[in-house]
Amino acid sequence: MATKSELQGMVVSDKMDKSVVVAIQRQTRHGLYGKTQRRTSTFVVHDEANDVKVGDRVAIVEVRPMSRRKRWVVTRIVERARGV
Repeated sequence: MATKSELQGMVVSDKMDKSVVVAIQRQTRHGLYGKTQRRTSTFVVHDEANDVKVGDRVAIVEVRPMSRRKRWVVTRIVERARGV
């Protein structure tokens, strides 16, 4: 079995039960003008333990489809959000 790629992103929403929304930012270059652009992709991610909160940096991997939009799962919390 091939190794699954792991992505890191920031949790932007945790309002669902056992699910969070993770935003992943990447930088790309414009095809014609060459300017560096910041692009954001959002993924609905499964969180079985419900212990991930908004602002946490998490690592996610792709898994089998769990619902219509949910195809990723949280593997670990890289960094907790700073408390106010």
